Amino acid sequence: MNVLIACEFSGIVRDEFTKRGHYAMSCDILASERAGEHYQGDVRDVLYSRQWDLMVAHPPCTHLAVSGAAHFYRKRDLQIEALAFVRELMRAPIPRIALENPVSIISTRIRKPDQIIQPYMFGHRELKTTCLWLKGLPALQPTHIVDAKGYSYAHQVRHAPDVREKNRSRTPPGVARAMAEQWGIFD
Repeated sequence: MNVLIACEFSGIVRDEFTKRGHYAMSCDILASERAGEHYQGDVRDVLYSRQWDLMVAHPPCTHLAVSGAAHFYRKRDLQIEALAFVRELMRAPIPRIALENPVSIISTRIRKPDQIIQPYMFGHRELKTTCLWLKGLPALQPTHIVDAKGYSYAHQVRHAPDVREKNRSRTPPGVARAMAEQWGIFD
């Protein structure tokens, strides 16, 4: 299966699909943190370049997440642009698409998510509410539920802003593994 991991610099999701024998390529404007098939640039450069069977997309949440609602009044044009990008990803000519984002205006401006997951459902002792908008894919089934003990990863990460943003955007390995195991079975 040909799998495009859109807007991923970490290589975490890409590598889980690659481990299972799929051709997987990550794409981000940033360089990949791990060796592997990666296109550094705009995902739209490769979105139509081959026949993709599956896309897992992680569009930037900077102007979409409700955690930044206090700043929405200054972001109107940026939000319009971000939502147009999300719509383009959702409408891509790919039979199976999972678009991932935190709680955001995607839910009110485009449509409600098909599923909401937490890292603790996949073996990570943390809270990080993650919405999934799905096309042609089943909901992810929890693989290893653990006690999160109220630990919110997004609020605990303390670093320089650019490092904090990168750390918060990485997909937990257990979630990436579940995606590859459960969504990598379609051909």
